Amino acid sequence: MFHHKRGLRSLLKDDNLLTKIEKNWKTANLSDSRKAMLTFAVKLTKKPKRINIKDINKLRLAEFSDRDILDIVEVTAYYAYANRIADGLGITKEDWITDK
Repeated sequence: MFHHKRGLRSLLKDDNLLTKIEKNWKTANLSDSRKAMLTFAVKLTKKPKRINIKDINKLRLAEFSDRDILDIVEVTAYYAYANRIADGLGITKEDWITDK
């Protein structure tokens, strides 16, 4: 989790926005398309069997191409996979990793 925060910090270059996203991304100052993407990613993570064509079409309406949607699905699935591997092996945060 902490290395993800570090990565997001370097992409955003805005610690205030990072804090708002961390607190509640739904109320953070994000574009409608980013919120649509995150809504989809959360549903795919928490309720994958409930994803349907309506969810895909919402991303299309938010101007994501089919390639973009594939990328969103692949990244979301990869993080779920990698986190479950780490959790399953009992891997904890390394002492040298900071959230900055």
